[in-house]
Amino acid sequence: MPIPTLHTARLTLRPLRATDLAPFAAMHADPEVVRHLGTGQTRTTAETWDIMARLLGQWALRGYGMFAIEETATARFAGRAGILQPYEWPAPELAYGFDRPFWGQGYATEASRALLDWAWTTIAPPRLISYVRPANAGSVGVLRKLGATLTSETEMLGAPAQIWDHRRPSRL
Repeated sequence: MPIPTLHTARLTLRPLRATDLAPFAAMHADPEVVRHLGTGQTRTTAETWDIMARLLGQWALRGYGMFAIEETATARFAGRAGILQPYEWPAPELAYGFDRPFWGQGYATEASRALLDWAWTTIAPPRLISYVRPANAGSVGVLRKLGATLTSETEMLGAPAQIWDHRRPSRL
């Protein structure tokens, strides 16, 4: 399945490219950016390359995955967002992470709305979830804006996490 490109008012959601490595690695090297992502640990450039390969592999194995997020007006790499489901994940996850210069601009909500619309109509999962660390107030706010519901708590990658459910709109 070719990876699509999605557009919002301010963002381009496109396939990851090798040229994304430098800004993606810089994002993964920032402790403030990664404290709520994955294990919460910074990553080297080589580790970021492996993450990119795994994210791209989701497309081949599942038919969906993560997009690079580009600020359309500047063509700057802003982060990544998409639908992913690692091995033994209970359901596909709406997930995102943005580099610090792009925080507080509504980009996570904007990208997530586009992703939800795309997911419901293209891959049509019965359920989507989002994992969020309880201390990540910004992401909790995004999920509330999206209409997600906090359904349970668990441990994810060695840390407490909340599970938020996204409901398929009845109009679909």
